Amino acid sequence: MTVQQHWQEETREIISSLLEDGSNPDVAYTIEHHFSGLDFNRLEKAAVDCFKAGFEVSDAEELTLEDGQTILCFDAIKEGPLNEAAIMQHIEELLKVAQKYGIEYDGWGTYFEE
Repeated sequence: MTVQQHWQEETREIISSLLEDGSNPDVAYTIEHHFSGLDFNRLEKAAVDCFKAGFEVSDAEELTLEDGQTILCFDAIKEGPLNEAAIMQHIEELLKVAQKYGIEYDGWGTYFEE
């Protein structure tokens, strides 16, 4: 399975779960794409690229993993439809940013909408 196939499958599952739970398919969703890494400078450069690409960017936060390791993370946020093609376009763009700076793209999430 390619990276794109993995994210496409995950995207379908998230969208299906939301719609099956009764989330409104016709509203704009706040879609948060998650990034993480160990190097603040790399994350900061990636955040700038995300901002230039039209995403709102959250402040970097420290997160302590179960094994005690501390990583840094931020979200690239964009409002839009709960549409697989649109979300996959964002993912493909953001995967390139993650690869460019040697950080992790950790997927996306959103909230249930009435």
